[in-house]
Amino acid sequence: MAKALVVGAGAVGNVVVHKLIQRSNIFDGVLLASRTIEKCERIAARVSESIEIAQVDADDAPKLARLIRESHSQLVINAALPYQDLSIMEACLDAGVHYIDTANYETPEVARFEYRLQWGYHDAFHVRGITAVLGCGFDPGMTNAYCAYAQKHLFDRIDTVDIIDCNDGSHGRPFATNFNPEVNIREVTAPGRYYEDGEWHVTKPLSQSALFDFPGVGVRRAYLMYHEELESLARFLPGVRRLRFWMTFSDRYLTYLNVLQDLGLTRIDPVDYDGHPVVPLKLLKQLLPDPASLAEAYTGRTSIACLIRGVRGGVEREHILYNNCDHAACYKEVGSQAISYTTGVPAVAGAVMLMTGKWAQPGVFNVEQLDPDPFLLEASNLGLPWYLA
Repeated sequence: MAKALVVGAGAVGNVVVHKLIQRSNIFDGVLLASRTIEKCERIAARVSESIEIAQVDADDAPKLARLIRESHSQLVINAALPYQDLSIMEACLDAGVHYIDTANYETPEVARFEYRLQWGYHDAFHVRGITAVLGCGFDPGMTNAYCAYAQKHLFDRIDTVDIIDCNDGSHGRPFATNFNPEVNIREVTAPGRYYEDGEWHVTKPLSQSALFDFPGVGVRRAYLMYHEELESLARFLPGVRRLRFWMTFSDRYLTYLNVLQDLGLTRIDPVDYDGHPVVPLKLLKQLLPDPASLAEAYTGRTSIACLIRGVRGGVEREHILYNNCDHAACYKEVGSQAISYTTGVPAVAGAVMLMTGKWAQPGVFNVEQLDPDPFLLEASNLGLPWYLA
């Protein structure tokens, strides 16, 4: 039996706590910690079994390490902001416990997210005899496992991977983001980037689009973006020639986003307001709806897939591995919408892999470096069934 410490009490943290409780045969204790204790209290009041809660600043690695030791946790699931990945990893190293996150490190001052600094912890985690699993959400996470499964079972050689992500849901708000507004808008407004023939190619933000037939949803227009799993797949998926990531956005969403950009409200550098420095995007975050508040009224479903082409037995083949997730069903089960659900469930599946020894190797790893078979089975059992066509 093990005890898990969940850092972050937002919508994803809520899903993680619910799913850990569903695996009480492995996790006999759950501690939820956040800078805002009231968020922990609200989640604790919703779950069916008692959990511990604590107040902690995830940027303060020594204090977090002390909490890990005092709570006798064996694992930390990082459901906080990607800016805090490194400090939480430092705390795990200090306390000697496993680490899982769902999004790679991003510097607060520059709209850039990358694995380089987290990969730099590999030797330290290996020497300590503990494991860090990076990007164990849906995309990244499940999509990486789909690629690993395809490499293991479906292809002799993978040539191209197109990761396609469609949220075909409606929350009834004029404009809102499905996860932390600051992180979401930084991601969407960044230049596009894709990998082909050993090189990275950069495009203007949302300047390229294509139509895809999303399983369970239908034909939708998706836009080329850069997403973190491309970086790790380019490194750990041998011989792949091209990697791209595509996401759908409604015309309404794009209109609002363009206006916000034109007004300067997506800027991440401080501007002077009456003698006080104000970061426009942080102000915008405070004005936009809390993503957790969208869940109750959300309808529709998500469709996230890996469209993979390659060769098996000398014959060219194409497969699509995918999941559909219903917003209303997620809310009924755990009180969160499907975006949070599809992020939180894989993190708990990864935690199960660590605590049952199926991913028992010290160091820092991305999901595609680990055995996909038991992970995909566990994620299915926890509520994210996947399909192959």
